[in-house]
Amino acid sequence: MLKLKQLLRMKEWWIQVGLLAVPLIAVYLHVPPPNLSPALYSWRSAGTFFTYRGHRIFYRASWGVIGSSDVVILLHGFPTSSYDWYKIWDGLSLRFSQVIALDFLGFGFSDKPRPHRYSVFEQANIVEELVAHLGLRDQKINILSHDYGDTVAQELLYSICRYDRNKTGHLMINSLCLSNGGLFPETHHPRFLQKLILGGGKINKIKSRLLWALFCFIRISDVFGPYTQPTDAEYWDMWTGIRVNDGNLAMDSILQFINQRAKHRDRWVGALSGTTVPLHLIYGPLDPVNPHPEFLRLYQKLVPRSSVSVLDDHISHYPQLEDPTGFLNAYLNFINSF
Repeated sequence: MLKLKQLLRMKEWWIQVGLLAVPLIAVYLHVPPPNLSPALYSWRSAGTFFTYRGHRIFYRASWGVIGSSDVVILLHGFPTSSYDWYKIWDGLSLRFSQVIALDFLGFGFSDKPRPHRYSVFEQANIVEELVAHLGLRDQKINILSHDYGDTVAQELLYSICRYDRNKTGHLMINSLCLSNGGLFPETHHPRFLQKLILGGGKINKIKSRLLWALFCFIRISDVFGPYTQPTDAEYWDMWTGIRVNDGNLAMDSILQFINQRAKHRDRWVGALSGTTVPLHLIYGPLDPVNPHPEFLRLYQKLVPRSSVSVLDDHISHYPQLEDPTGFLNAYLNFINSF
């Protein structure tokens, strides 16, 4: 009898939790996105869109040094956007004739279709289409990438290195600089909430959508160093970029790139190991996602032709935001070395 009463009480408790959760879920799933901050509004206003298979893709392209023929394309990380590069944009414009950054499909100001099977291959195709759209298909392009963008860059590298003989790409890579990406599944450590979202199951959609607010406001701080934490305004800009076009509802689908990295590990690591394109790595060594020293040791073993810049010990997963001066100097030293 006592056990029956306890079971009934537990059942009542779960019913109460469920009744409370339903309106909270409804509010969360339908709350309008935050207004753009002046900084984000300015970034969007400086960019434009092109269309890829019916989807609008945001990009920003600015002219820099007159007389230079060097072009650089910036590939951002997950779950943020091209705005990740704003701290080094002006510095890059003093070196390159064109500086180009895009928001991948599902990110930032680009369209965020759902349901949709997001893939690294599609994002690489989008980069190639942007290059063609800008009339740069015969131009050698420098690529600077971070995190998720590193994997997209690996696929682009695979395409031009004749690993895929049936593919005719629009992109000729002059150099590639990577930074703090999950290049090797064996040394990549996703955050706990990312693992939960990847767990699957029928409640995965609701679970992931509720967890993303927590991830962006709390857990994303884990991938910044203790002395380089974003300001409240910067955190809010990150969250706003995700919320534009209800992108928080697509994050669980985009996150499947982690499984894609494992599945296509040999393809993408082989592209790095076999290429003759000049390679460089800028690395924040406090990164908990790609931790030191295991990540760096494996990188230097598998990609021995690449040069490496290791930033200060307190720099973590977002080096271009945490140490923009050190990051920019490391990149320009690489570009000027060949």
